[in-house]
Amino acid sequence: MTDDELLRYSRHILLDEIGVEGQERILNGKAVLIGAGGLGSPAALYLAAAGVGAGAGHITLVDPDEVDLTNLQRQIAHDTERVGSPKVTSAAAAMASLNPGVHVRTIARRADPELLTTLVAEADVVLDCSDNYATRQAVNAACVRARKPLVSGAVIRFDGQIAVFDPRQTAAPCYACLFDPHEAFEEVLCSTMGVFAPLVGVIGAMQAAEALRLLMAPSTTAHLQAPSPLTGRLLMLDGLRMRWNEVQVPRNPACPVCGHPHA
Repeated sequence: MTDDELLRYSRHILLDEIGVEGQERILNGKAVLIGAGGLGSPAALYLAAAGVGAGAGHITLVDPDEVDLTNLQRQIAHDTERVGSPKVTSAAAAMASLNPGVHVRTIARRADPELLTTLVAEADVVLDCSDNYATRQAVNAACVRARKPLVSGAVIRFDGQIAVFDPRQTAAPCYACLFDPHEAFEEVLCSTMGVFAPLVGVIGAMQAAEALRLLMAPSTTAHLQAPSPLTGRLLMLDGLRMRWNEVQVPRNPACPVCGHPHA
């Protein structure tokens, strides 16, 4: 690392659990964020601030939408001047302002299965910050096929949830173990149901934290060799009463996605 990098990331380096080695892994990490909205905004900003992709790695942002005035109540990577701009370029501008050393790749299109197959294969970690059930299932299927860890978040109204699905661990569940892709699912959207603004910040920041832990996992530090603390657990936040609930999620041997050897 350069002197400037040692200074910029000094508060990470001071942590025994990270140090120089862990920070270098962060700099060389490759993260894919699906969605640059409410969850993707804080997740992308924290990953950029931490230096993900400032070395040999990069951060890839995928989102087909443009910034709308209604987004600005909660999507903190965007501002009034960028209303009408693609969300990925708006978020990339915010990330560059925060940390110009980060390499950001922007893809202003829907995350279809073909694109996901390519992007997930080259990623170290994937963050699902999307806002619809079909995309979440497609992202999960791509991560299972490529055996890449997935940090999944969702928020609607005053309710948030986060979990990590890591197909590299034989006993770990995938998203489809928890939410069957073949079951009928009634989509709920913040455009009709509303969403409490700070809640997306809480869940998005937690997604960034889990992604950083996963990027540092190969470290020789014993603490970082441990699995993500959210693997096999679904945390649910009731933002109205500010209470956390937790559900243990076992792997489903009959899962239509990860229950087959070539899912």
